[in-house]
Amino acid sequence: MKREPTPSLTPSTSMQPISLDVLREKYLKPGETTADELYTRVARALASAEAPELRTEYEARFLANLHAGAIGAGRIMSAAGTDIQATLINCFVQPVGDCIQGVDDEGFPGIYEALREAAETMRRGGGVGYDFSRIRPKGARVKGTASMASGPCSYMNVFDQSCSTVESAGARRGAQMGVLRIDHPDVQEFITAKRTPGRWNNFNVSVGVSDAFLQAVQRGATWDLVHKARPGDDLLAQGAHQRADGQWVYATVQAQALWDTIMKSAYDFAEPGILFLGRINEDNNLRYCEEIAATNPCGEQPLPSYGCCDLGPVILPRFVRHAFGFGGVPAFDFDAFAKVVALQVRALDNVLDVTFWPLPQQREESAAKRRIGVGFTGMGNTLAMLCLRYDQPEGREMAARIAQCMRDAAYTASVALATEKGAFPKFDAAQYLAEGTFASRLPEPIKASIRQHGIRNSHLLSIAPTGTVSLAFADNASNGIEPPFSWMYKRKKRESDGSTTEYAVEDHAWRLYRELGGNVDALPDYFVSALAMSAQDHIAMMEAVQPFVDTAISKTVNIPADYPYDDFKNLYMQAWQARLKGLATYRPNAILGSVLEVHTPAPAAEAAPAPAAPATPVDPMRTVIESRPRGGLSAVAEKLEYWTQEGHKTLYLIVSFLPVPTGIGNGTVDRAIEFFMPVGQSGESQQWITSSMRMLSLAARGGFLERALSDMRKVAWDRGPVRLGTHRKDDGTVVPMWHDSEVAAMAYAIQNILARRVADPVQQQLPLEEPAAMAVPVPQSMAGKKCTECGAHAVIRKDGCDYCTQCGHLGTCG
Repeated sequence: MKREPTPSLTPSTSMQPISLDVLREKYLKPGETTADELYTRVARALASAEAPELRTEYEARFLANLHAGAIGAGRIMSAAGTDIQATLINCFVQPVGDCIQGVDDEGFPGIYEALREAAETMRRGGGVGYDFSRIRPKGARVKGTASMASGPCSYMNVFDQSCSTVESAGARRGAQMGVLRIDHPDVQEFITAKRTPGRWNNFNVSVGVSDAFLQAVQRGATWDLVHKARPGDDLLAQGAHQRADGQWVYATVQAQALWDTIMKSAYDFAEPGILFLGRINEDNNLRYCEEIAATNPCGEQPLPSYGCCDLGPVILPRFVRHAFGFGGVPAFDFDAFAKVVALQVRALDNVLDVTFWPLPQQREESAAKRRIGVGFTGMGNTLAMLCLRYDQPEGREMAARIAQCMRDAAYTASVALATEKGAFPKFDAAQYLAEGTFASRLPEPIKASIRQHGIRNSHLLSIAPTGTVSLAFADNASNGIEPPFSWMYKRKKRESDGSTTEYAVEDHAWRLYRELGGNVDALPDYFVSALAMSAQDHIAMMEAVQPFVDTAISKTVNIPADYPYDDFKNLYMQAWQARLKGLATYRPNAILGSVLEVHTPAPAAEAAPAPAAPATPVDPMRTVIESRPRGGLSAVAEKLEYWTQEGHKTLYLIVSFLPVPTGIGNGTVDRAIEFFMPVGQSGESQQWITSSMRMLSLAARGGFLERALSDMRKVAWDRGPVRLGTHRKDDGTVVPMWHDSEVAAMAYAIQNILARRVADPVQQQLPLEEPAAMAVPVPQSMAGKKCTECGAHAVIRKDGCDYCTQCGHLGTCG
């Protein structure tokens, strides 16, 4: 029996604790205890699509390929081979028509039928992208009811609420992408909708931008906002009119002004993203039989109605030989990589035959075109292991070579698969290879093979965010195409016996470099992180790789808070001119949420000037601090779980500390000076808690914090006692602790935080109640959206995923 060669593995001695945690929490099923057992389950499931006489052979080959680094996306690794009716497909695009029920005059499902289809898809584990542009704009005439339309943005509110109530298979919240075309009359409301706090929390949003619009921006021309639906009488009276092509012009605006509205929202709110629809459709191998208007939630898969993301990344660091130059010249094993990619094509093609499909339309669309998405993860780590900088031409050249090798291996394998199992039904050689399509730029031998034998899969490549699969299966390798975000952060959790375990979450390449004997305290310059390189360098990497990817690349361009607005606008034009399919950026700023920044504490002399030494000793915890020092402070986030007569409640409190001189030698001591509760957690209690936090902050800076907390412990109310924490009696029995009010309970919790900080200055947070894992803040906290785990407004888009820079929680990746 033929086996695929397995590349030699990196010499990491064991899995990191974070990898084991994620593996157990996200992927292992009852009865499984190791990744090997999981791989066996997945390999057997994918081999079941083969002819009976070939299943044993391909189960062994797929298993070897999984060990070699060819893993599936999250849905495959979680659900393949199980008895739950969950899809193995990560994401879909679903159509939304211009009617309420049934189908519209073009055959697209009505709004509430589309909502039902989306709910079923998310319930089965898939994320969903939509183009809402068919929905008639606000103020359009609704002939059947003699009324005026409310517009697509109002219906997006309904989709958003539906997503928040649908828990998908495996307790994974459904991700959504909402798209509106740049010429839709409601596009300005769409662009600015997320400026309203809490609106569309379950959506990523992107504007579908045409080449014609961007050319109008460059020329300083006007732009028509149009729809096929007839405007109401009020809009007609204001000048709405019908064009020669039949479209109704609702308004005409300056293209540059509309572009500025998009750019200002993206600059301040990180959304909307931009989809370059002209590039997407021009490049599409199937432009002869479909039009694409939307993508999956992370943007790496432009898809037609009911199209799907069947994804499987290959772990690139597995193919580096002599990493960092230890033992020889570092090199990438292209031959081994190509063999693994070739077999990955067959595995993902089989996924289409063994998956559960939430909707019959999805099954039919997939069967007609057989789209798959072979990708990679760990590009940033791989370049470092090859001693190449991610942000330099040499690094980009290597990344392009890897992508080109993946392209050629995948297309060659799909042609071979077509000779065995048949080409996809919609295949037309002349149109598939027509001038301008991605396939038309393939090497001539591959194009000749396609003409002769056909090809099994219409599209084969996609660079997606890899989220938790990189954590669980790739030793926390850098995500997808991204450079590493940080080299290491601490995680601390309390065990069942009451003890505390702390471990480091380490970047794979950083960890490997240390294990091979490198000095991580003096890293070579090819260790470059996402925040240490320019925005232009991020885009340049996408530009280098995109020519070899037939769909798109999911990547977040992180830029500093003080990045000039004019330069920011130019990034998007640069991306369009580089023929990218889209762009998403993230700039931390105060508008997005929390002002807290967690850094390594600055020396006391920089944080606050020390007063001249007095004649008599002064307690450093009681001197007056006039105002909060500027800049970042060391901080902890404490999760408070307590019980009132109304039931279980949860709050998060954040306490910031300032190192102040002890007056003895050169030592410092951490002093609490600010208390903060992330907004939006507590309903009717919000005002008094916020007020209490501000008063405590004043007391802390005024030097009488202990007295203030003591007074708070005495506050009582008439709503019954509050249970928080435990108390150990003299006989050793541990019993619940009761307080006279929520105010008193919070004061008790804060006293515990301060006591632990004095006992252990480097401690971050420990729960007062049942043992539970608590993540320590990563070295750099950034302002962002609200975190569903800790409540801090610190969720950014990192590596294409929602990532909380306060508690380390990894959320939706699409």
